[in-house]
Amino acid sequence: MISSTDFLHYATIAGAVGLNSVAVGIGEGLATLDTIKAMDIQPEAKSEIQNCAIMGMALIETAAIMGVAMATIMLFGTSAESRNFYFGLAEIGIMAAICITGAVVGVVSALPAKTACLAIARQPFAHKLIMRFMLVTQSIIQTPIIFGFLIAMFIKAQAPFSASVGDSLRLLASGLCIGIGSIGPALGLAHFAKIACASMGINRNAHGKLVSFTFISQAIIETPIIFALVVALIIITSSAATDFQGIAFIAAALSIGIGTFGTGMSSGRTAAAACQQIAINPRDYSTLSKVSMFAQGIIDTSAIYAFLISFVLIIFR
Repeated sequence: MISSTDFLHYATIAGAVGLNSVAVGIGEGLATLDTIKAMDIQPEAKSEIQNCAIMGMALIETAAIMGVAMATIMLFGTSAESRNFYFGLAEIGIMAAICITGAVVGVVSALPAKTACLAIARQPFAHKLIMRFMLVTQSIIQTPIIFGFLIAMFIKAQAPFSASVGDSLRLLASGLCIGIGSIGPALGLAHFAKIACASMGINRNAHGKLVSFTFISQAIIETPIIFALVVALIIITSSAATDFQGIAFIAAALSIGIGTFGTGMSSGRTAAAACQQIAINPRDYSTLSKVSMFAQGIIDTSAIYAFLISFVLIIFR
């Protein structure tokens, strides 16, 4: 009969590949759908639209590649003798770090790609500017899966040495922290990138203003996941001698993870609204950017509160 440890181990491997691949497949399907629509709108720009779609789908593949890489490391980098119940419980943290981030990023990465293709159909002479702009915004959306892979590697390195439920829960908490904490910021980054690429199609002459605004805004939108990464790293470098301490780590992970959800999405929508107005009224760039950044700063205070509570839970566990 198969043991629970082996089941958790191979389920994590299958999830890292399967869930990420499903998400990437959905994302690429969405991007392809609007690529075809864009070609129907502007047949003369078919080649430019196709190139943009290919580059976009290459970046969408990032989540699947990370999943395959992690699954391969787990499959060939762990001996059967080192696996026990505590090891299997800790490996659920790897699934949380890779699968949650991959499932979200794989789908939402399609938003800027599909919108950029439609923008090129509207502004075919600006296809190079739009494609470069799409690649920048889409690359930043991959940050959560990169952070997730990093935390998964730390968990993988420490899992064989787990000797108690509390210590396994600590590693699980680290994966949950970055996994749940990536959802809101990833959605916010994707929504902003979608509107930013659409704005390029509205007014290509506002390219310079849109680029500078995008770099600053995406950095602010990404702030909550930085908090989640910091908490995850603090957890993974700590120790849990008792089961109670392990539960405290889980509570800290849920605090920052859930705390970033609304913050990331709201910050993304705020910046997206300002970005669209900058394309329509570029003369108001200074006012719009200042108001947007001020609002985003206030929104991020919610994530700061969650970060403080997580930190207190870790310190006084």
